[in-house]
Amino acid sequence: MKTQLLRIGDDIVALHAVVTDEGVTLIDAGLPGDRRILRRALAAVGRDVSDIRGIVLTHGDSDHIGIAEWLRAEHGIPTFVHEADAGRAQGEKTPGAPGGRWRVGPTLQFLAVALRRGALRPRHLGAVRTVRDGDVLDLPGSPEIIGLPGHSPGSIAIRVPVADAIFVGDAVTTRHVLNGSAEVQVGPFSDDPDLTPESLERLRALPERAIVVGHGPIFRGTAADLLSSLGR
Repeated sequence: MKTQLLRIGDDIVALHAVVTDEGVTLIDAGLPGDRRILRRALAAVGRDVSDIRGIVLTHGDSDHIGIAEWLRAEHGIPTFVHEADAGRAQGEKTPGAPGGRWRVGPTLQFLAVALRRGALRPRHLGAVRTVRDGDVLDLPGSPEIIGLPGHSPGSIAIRVPVADAIFVGDAVTTRHVLNGSAEVQVGPFSDDPDLTPESLERLRALPERAIVVGHGPIFRGTAADLLSSLGR
């Protein structure tokens, strides 16, 4: 079976699944109400929740941990998060600055999607497994952890060569949730947005040609292409 990359959700809030013969690795866990869309996406490729071997979080914010605790508590599926964001995923949250200009329409759309998909019912994780920069996890797709601090102290990039993809979470956005801008830019609500471009330089030489973000369309190109777009 060829490795498949499933995009689940939409360009406002997305989670992703790497589907292989060995099972499924979930990258981020969306919002608390995303159980149905997860089941539907897996069923479309002949899989179900029992095929998920682990969840890897790009960071610990509430719109990325959504269904992780349900999957852990009811299905025994572990969640992996960088040690610097473990407390964040378990409820210790210090919000970052919004960043960028606001527009009423896109902001209301973001809030509407968040509310419809259960953002008022967050479930922080009761237990996590911590990872560090350089780890390669024993999960489908062999995800590699690359430290990417900036959006949060424990933000990471997750490199999955068999999917030709690097997942960067909210380090970068291709659809700013507060103003709708489709420019490649540092994600809003970042703890240290000035650090993010420096962190992204760690990805420059990697060959993967899909840079997957948490908010907005997948960037089609290498990390070097992304960095060129970010600098415009």
